[in-house]
Amino acid sequence: MIQIAIIQFPGSNCETESIEAVRRAGMAPVEFLWNQSYELLESFDGYVIVGGFSYEDRSRAGVIASLDPVMKIVRQQAETGKPVLGICNGAQILVETGIVPGLKKYRLGMALAPNRREKDGHILGTGFYNTFTHLKVDVDSDRTAFTRTLEKGESIHIPLAHAEGRFVIPDGLLRELINSGQTTFRYSDGNGEIVDGFPTNPNGSVYNLAAVSNPAGNVMAIMPHPERVTDGNPIFESMREYIEKEIHTEHATCQFDPPKTEVTHHEKKLQSFELPINLVITDNTAHSVHKALEVVGIRANVTRKTHWQVNLNEAPNTIREDIIKTGELFNSNKEYITEIPSEDSKIRILVHDKDDFVGKQKLETLRDRFHLDGIQEIKYSTLWEIELQNPDDIETLQQILDTHILWNPFYQNAEYYTTI
Repeated sequence: MIQIAIIQFPGSNCETESIEAVRRAGMAPVEFLWNQSYELLESFDGYVIVGGFSYEDRSRAGVIASLDPVMKIVRQQAETGKPVLGICNGAQILVETGIVPGLKKYRLGMALAPNRREKDGHILGTGFYNTFTHLKVDVDSDRTAFTRTLEKGESIHIPLAHAEGRFVIPDGLLRELINSGQTTFRYSDGNGEIVDGFPTNPNGSVYNLAAVSNPAGNVMAIMPHPERVTDGNPIFESMREYIEKEIHTEHATCQFDPPKTEVTHHEKKLQSFELPINLVITDNTAHSVHKALEVVGIRANVTRKTHWQVNLNEAPNTIREDIIKTGELFNSNKEYITEIPSEDSKIRILVHDKDDFVGKQKLETLRDRFHLDGIQEIKYSTLWEIELQNPDDIETLQQILDTHILWNPFYQNAEYYTTI
């Protein structure tokens, strides 16, 4: 019988539904944990990377798991034509590895960013969202390993449940994906119409994208959950047919060449103040990033702070203390304001979302609920601190930046931070 590896990382939680979906399609699911012998993966006929919260979504969803040695084997097997299905968190992992969309040398090409529920230019909500949604097949049946039992234009009705499912893709790459038939599924309404706006587009994805495939069509990253309902069966049945007919796809890459990622320099505002925040307890996110870098052979100590920058208009001299007293920017039971040394050997990189929903929300709260005037802008960031064995080791620093473990440039900005 066809054997499908059900790949799980610490924090995965959709293995039971995935196992049942594979069984319903007449295949044999085999649970495969991240800490098993990687070479065993080579014996399977196909792979499902399940949903959940791998490594608690530390740093960002999917990025820690993307650097796990398991994914190197998955990538090698995908190159031979074997089918790989990444669902929800599995989709995030595939995107962070670069297997999807499939640029040359598996360069990062897109992001699955925090949700943005938007209609008529107004943001109605952000963050986690759970609902049923209609997905419309946007490619020919034989274009992918997951659409063979469906017709182009046909819809399936399945649930979604995620906080970071918004496909963000550069215009040039999006055009290529559309032309090459990689925009596998798109969000539609009950009549099969593509409507760009909430609730039809539940997370603000560009082009209403719900799933994207690699150029060969044997790998698909899908954010909704076909494994949870029988209406998603055709995806797994298509996977079985692809394997049974021994269809071999040629490995291919996208032609899009993304611009080189640049880290800019942080500029301080004259009328502003900053609040660097530390955790009282151990920062598990920083620890996980440190260990993930070790796994890929990069040695560096990594720590992390939350960073708030408050830009002011004319404000009372007490505004800093007034904001701190509200308790909106940090929890004094588990966090505290710290200082950043003016001189040390650490390299600091400030990362913030381009949309910065958190900062905007805090600004509205301080103005409307606490009636604090004179605040122009609040910026929420993560301040990563990197300590190299040799502070002048530019090569190791570049290796860290190339992993994109600290930020995804398609929806985040990064700036070198100094106290000067």
